[in-house]
Amino acid sequence: MNQPLPTYQTQIPQGFIDLGAGDPPLSLLPLDLLREAAQVSLSQKDNSFLQYGTEQGFGPCRAALAEFLGNGEGFMVRPENLFITNGISGSLNLICDLFTQPGDTIFVEEPTYFLALKIFADHKLNLISIPTDESGLVIDVLEEKLKEDHPKFLYFIPTFQNPTGHTLTQERRDRLVDLSQKHDFLLIADEVYQFLYFTQRPPKSFASYLNAENVIAMGTFSKILAPGLRLGWLHLHAKNIKQFVECGLLDSGGGLNPFASAIVTEVIKSGGFEKNIKTLNEIYSSRVKVMDQALRKYLPQLTYTVPHGGYFFWAQLPEGMPASSLREKAIQFKVDFRPGNKFSSTGGFRDRIRIGFAFYESAEIVEGITRLANCLNSK
Repeated sequence: MNQPLPTYQTQIPQGFIDLGAGDPPLSLLPLDLLREAAQVSLSQKDNSFLQYGTEQGFGPCRAALAEFLGNGEGFMVRPENLFITNGISGSLNLICDLFTQPGDTIFVEEPTYFLALKIFADHKLNLISIPTDESGLVIDVLEEKLKEDHPKFLYFIPTFQNPTGHTLTQERRDRLVDLSQKHDFLLIADEVYQFLYFTQRPPKSFASYLNAENVIAMGTFSKILAPGLRLGWLHLHAKNIKQFVECGLLDSGGGLNPFASAIVTEVIKSGGFEKNIKTLNEIYSSRVKVMDQALRKYLPQLTYTVPHGGYFFWAQLPEGMPASSLREKAIQFKVDFRPGNKFSSTGGFRDRIRIGFAFYESAEIVEGITRLANCLNSK
C-alpha cells in the first residue's frame, strides 16, 4: 500500500521544535477563505484566468490589489504600476535576470535574508555588504561605499527586517532614495513583512517613492495569505514594467499564475484578505509577548530587541559562544534555530541566532525556549 507523501509540517521530526522556521503554520493558512473564493471564481462564466494571460498579470487581480494597497498605505496605487509575480524569490530571480550579468556588483544589508544570498550566488554576482543598526541600513557607510563601487542595485528589507526585525527610519529612507538617484542604481525593497505590524504602523511602502523611477517594491501573499499560492507583486514605475513584460520568459509563458490570481482577487474583494491580516497580527502579537517572557525567564543572558512586527527575534549569545557549536548541541535537546553567520555575506554574526515566534503556538514556544536554555546551560 502506498504511503502518503510528507507535508512540510511532518518533515519536522515528531517532538522536535524548530525555532528557526520562517513559515506560517498550517493552522493559520485560511483554507475555508480560499475555498470560498475558488468557488466564486469557478462559478463565473468568465474563464479567461484559465488562459496564459497577459504578461503584466491578471487584470482584475491588479485592480483589486491596487485598491487594497492604496487603502492600506494611504497613497494612490494604480493597477498599471503593478506587475504580478510568483512570489519574492521569483521576483528577485527575474530582477537578477533582467538587470545583471555575472560579475556585476550589488549591495546587500549585513545581515540579510540568507536565501536571497543563494539567489545572488546563482547569478554569480559580486556582493558588497552595508552594515545595519537598530534604525536599519547605515546610510553614512553606504555613501562611503558609493565612492568606491557602482552597484547595479541595493537589495534590502526595510520593514521588520529578516533577521534583525529592525525597520528603516523615514529619514534614512529619504536619504537612500536621494543617493540612489544621484548614483544611478536600483533600490530593490523586499517588503515581505510590510503588513505584519503589532504596535504601530511602519513607514509607507517604498512604492511611495515611485516617481524616483528606480524604486522596485516587492510584495508577496506568502506571509499574509498562503505561500502555496506562489503569488506576489512588484510595484514599480511604468518605465521598468516595460522591461519585465517584454522579457522572453513572459513572452513565451504569458502572465504568472493567472489561476491563483483569480482566486486571490475574490479573497481581496470579499474583505477576507484584510480580516486575515488582522487575525494574523493579533495572533503573532501575542506570540511575540510569549517568546519575550520566556526569553527573559529562561535565557536572561541573551541580548535582543523585541520586534514590533515580522517573524523573528535576533538574539546575541553570551560572549565567546559560537552559534554553530550551540546548534549542533541543541539538536540533542530536540530544538533548533538559525545561526547568525547564515545571514552574513562575509561570515559574520557568529554569536547571533535567529528564532521565530510565528510557527508555533504559545506552549510550544515556551517549551522550545526551555529546551534551548537547558542546552545552553548544560555542561
